[in-house]
Amino acid sequence: MELLLLYYIVTNLLAFMSFLIDKRRSKVGAWRISERSLLTFVWIGGAFGAYLAMRLFRHKTLKPKFWIGVPLAILVHAGLTAWMIF
Repeated sequence: MELLLLYYIVTNLLAFMSFLIDKRRSKVGAWRISERSLLTFVWIGGAFGAYLAMRLFRHKTLKPKFWIGVPLAILVHAGLTAWMIF
């Protein structure tokens, strides 16, 4: 159980930081993190961190694959976690 919690903490921090870095780079016209990479962080467990970053930094909020995909990933991971616990 502790290992699962640690996994989610790390993946959510990675997702949050990736969205933050991508937003900062977008403002200065620098090399960006690909949408595929951002969505990979979301689906491997970082959905909540990505959602938080999307709201705080107003990043990727107009793209359907993010405003639909991220909440969907949160639900999927919540369901998987509940299934594993019970």
